[in-house]
Amino acid sequence: MSAGQPARQATAFAPASAGNAAVGFDILGFALAGAGDTVSVRRIEAPEVRIAAIRGTPFQLPLEAERNTAGVALMAMREALALPYGFEVEIDKGIALGSGMGGSAASCVGALVAANALQDAPLTRHALYPFALAGEAVASGGRHGDNLGPMLLGGLVLATAERLVRIPVPETWHSLLVHPEAVLETRRAREALAGSYELKEFVAQSSNLALVLAGCYAGDAALVRAGLRDVLVEPRRAPLIAGFDAAKAAALDGGAMGASISGAGPSVFAWFESRGEAEAAAPAVQAAFTRAGFDSQAWVAPIDSPGAHLL
Repeated sequence: MSAGQPARQATAFAPASAGNAAVGFDILGFALAGAGDTVSVRRIEAPEVRIAAIRGTPFQLPLEAERNTAGVALMAMREALALPYGFEVEIDKGIALGSGMGGSAASCVGALVAANALQDAPLTRHALYPFALAGEAVASGGRHGDNLGPMLLGGLVLATAERLVRIPVPETWHSLLVHPEAVLETRRAREALAGSYELKEFVAQSSNLALVLAGCYAGDAALVRAGLRDVLVEPRRAPLIAGFDAAKAAALDGGAMGASISGAGPSVFAWFESRGEAEAAAPAVQAAFTRAGFDSQAWVAPIDSPGAHLL
């Protein structure tokens, strides 16, 4: 490769994430170091997007680019930038599908970050966001960035329809995420939200979101403890997750600032003021799922975990 020319192939790692973060349905999420998808992208002469392989899943995901989150994201990038070349993609899944850990979003973001490195003039992470939204819509049926934002920028991110805002979080604060070996499809979890809501529920949720954001900016754990409660979505989804109530109670008993469903579930997350507290609480949370009949995996990571990066 001559000096100044872009690389012909790149590989990126996109971390898992916890969408909603209890108080920000579809607009707030945080990255989770330790689990993620690895995506390799090769620049090809043909003006198209190809999914060459998907590994690490118990069943076959769509290889047709137009039905794959990574494929659609790269197709959106090609079209928007009028690129004369195309991309060939290989995906190694490290996030269980239907886990509430952003599995579909990770493939999408990993592909974009890798492909972006192959461009003559790479874009900013913020500029990649619209393409990621297009890809995520294939899996979830909607354009929401609560998983995409933290994967692109790292940490805790407020993701609106048009912009991403990284929220500062004290470096000592850690998350615990426990994934029971069960599957809860995102579309089914969304169906549970159908029906009417009372205005007071929205007011309460808005209040909680404001308290959490203020607490993060101020580094005030007391504010986060007061606000990290989902009164809008969790009551409607919790019945779909065996062992959830006991798992949440175990996290709170262990000193968590708050705990709730990660994304659409069935994973559960909790925030702690230190890594030690999070690690100490993990066995009790996992035991709750064991009693419900499920093995589980646990991760402890800084809430301000890094986003996607090139390997």
